[in-house]
Amino acid sequence: MKVLILGGFLGSGKTTALMKLARYLVDRGAADKATSVMILENEVGAVGIDDKYLRSGGLNVSNLFSGCACCSVSGELTVAARRIEREIDPEWLIVETTGVAYPRNMQENLRHALGIEARICVLTDASRWRRLLTPMNGLLRGQIEGSDAVIINKCDLADEDALASIEQDILGFEPNARIHRISALGEVSDAVWAQITGE
Repeated sequence: MKVLILGGFLGSGKTTALMKLARYLVDRGAADKATSVMILENEVGAVGIDDKYLRSGGLNVSNLFSGCACCSVSGELTVAARRIEREIDPEWLIVETTGVAYPRNMQENLRHALGIEARICVLTDASRWRRLLTPMNGLLRGQIEGSDAVIINKCDLADEDALASIEQDILGFEPNARIHRISALGEVSDAVWAQITGE
């Protein structure tokens, strides 16, 4: 089972991007797997909203409630991942984090508890980056550090100078991240998803 942790601040467009990514993976799914993609959502409240949207697209979704999977319920994350691997055995497990989670902590929990290596992709919002950078600097840095890929979403809402500046900020947080620019309203090329998933 391959694992991708999809993180990003509130409103960055994770669920829309997740739908596109999941469709890409389903279309390329291995013939010997009954389930190509399983989505594990980390919801803070008692009722999942995004999962209804995802299920309406025909995707398999499991919720992880009780709070942030990166800290207070790391045991629940590993139990859920183990159960999914044992009972469903999907080709891919995508863990969609809350907007305040630190994906690297989740990655370390999965590695230490289960020996599972997970890739990390974090979405950022080009239209709000500058406004959030100072008050949320620690959170944005903590989400991006250790990422394999960072998606700058909503690029249609920012000019080239702003996008170049955002890229420099991101590389300051994580020099090894591959940066991709997208607009969730448009199509995302298969080449971008292939790099994000490490294929």
